[in-house]
Amino acid sequence: MPENPVHYFKTEEQLPTSIDVAIIGAGLGSLSAAAILAKKGLNVAILEQNYLPGGCTSSYLRKGYIFETGATTLVGLDEGMPLKAVMDIADIQFKAEKLKIPMLVHLKNGQIITRYQDRNQWIAEAERVFGSSGQKEFWEQCFQLSDFVWNTSVKQKKFPPQNFSDLLYCAYKSSPSDLLNARFAFKSTFHLLKNHGLHENPQFVDFVNEQLKITAQNNVYEVNALFGATALCYTNYGNYYVHGGLIQLVKAFTDNIAINGGKLFLKTTVNQIDKTRNSWKLTTNKGDIIAKNIISGIPVNNLARLIDEALLPAFLQKKTMPVNKLNGAVQLGIAFKSSDVNEVLHHQIHHDLALGFKGSNSIFISYASAKDNKRAEEGITVASVSTHVSDLENSMIDKELFKEKVIEKLQSVGLLKKEDIAYTHVSDPHDWQDWTLREAGFVGGYPQFKSVLPWQMIPARISKSLYACGDSIYPGQGIPGVALSGMLAAERLLSDFN
Repeated sequence: MPENPVHYFKTEEQLPTSIDVAIIGAGLGSLSAAAILAKKGLNVAILEQNYLPGGCTSSYLRKGYIFETGATTLVGLDEGMPLKAVMDIADIQFKAEKLKIPMLVHLKNGQIITRYQDRNQWIAEAERVFGSSGQKEFWEQCFQLSDFVWNTSVKQKKFPPQNFSDLLYCAYKSSPSDLLNARFAFKSTFHLLKNHGLHENPQFVDFVNEQLKITAQNNVYEVNALFGATALCYTNYGNYYVHGGLIQLVKAFTDNIAINGGKLFLKTTVNQIDKTRNSWKLTTNKGDIIAKNIISGIPVNNLARLIDEALLPAFLQKKTMPVNKLNGAVQLGIAFKSSDVNEVLHHQIHHDLALGFKGSNSIFISYASAKDNKRAEEGITVASVSTHVSDLENSMIDKELFKEKVIEKLQSVGLLKKEDIAYTHVSDPHDWQDWTLREAGFVGGYPQFKSVLPWQMIPARISKSLYACGDSIYPGQGIPGVALSGMLAAERLLSDFN
């Protein structure tokens, strides 16, 4: 039987009276920052309101089964990518199984697309399904831009620049080719499609829109070409599976942090942040803690409610996105007999189902590996199905209707048999809000908008001795993105601290 993840973590009870760095939240961005800072010798305390760390990159036990909290795909372990960079800096040891096929996409017309990691194989597959015109040139440009984004993001440790010194640093770390690629920040993903004559291919535009919804939270008209290319190519990098769920990745981080003297405090909610002369006072449900520095791993929407408005710079107040621009998720967890488990673990299914709320036109299902005996008893496996919800303030979710329609759809495309189901449960934005305390239960980070250029996104340094990371901070979504944000917050703090 699966072990309860609560037993994985060494957690502290007695808060220290003072600390070098207090980190609010234990999402992967926070854990990345904590791992780097603890390795560098700083005294670090992580304050997490939940009973498990990991935030939206975690797992939980329900009725004897281990389900993923939010993220179900693991990307970023390749050389030169942020997650790998963080783990190298902190000396975190971790094993994951590389997937042969990252994902299958099921179109409305019944066609199935194999999203191969190999770039030439993927181009051939795209040409098979969408026609040869423009595909090779489009994807080669996307690969180029995506490689540029990842290669640049790791070396540009003071991006977005906040002063002239940062600007000089960014210029020093740049090359002429970087500037040529950076110009695509001013273009939309639709511009890339149009450049290659693909904007008049409606089936391909629909495909791109649904892929962007997973990774950039928006559409071809809003996502800039740099982030759009990166989002579209995430299956063309190593995609990995973690036996036992992503909670095992979280455990690798927390074990490393503990070895280096960092402390994790679970069920510890920060209720208020005040400024003293040279430090910060954090008021929690377990008492007060004085910190020389704070890294906030919670969304800036939540941070703004904890701290006096006068202590927040004007830029943060202007750049905090309102709820009506954010997305939530509805997720269906399923445990079922594993006799016919698909060898490909991740599937996106395009649909025109009437689910009763606004969102995307696709659902995403991730299976546990049939070889994974840590998430369910023998003969049973689990899967997580999710879709987006927009208009969070007004959406009413009929959980039974959602479950019924999704299961019917999964059966119709051959991914599940109703009679094999042993257990189901549905989570909606209200449940996400209860789990994470994120405003209105939004997930997936800040959507990309063409009006917000990369250097206009919220930086890691909010003000003197106050830093931030996570999916509302540059660069935003996904495991590689939040790991990068944690690394940038740690680097900023170390630079200022010294």
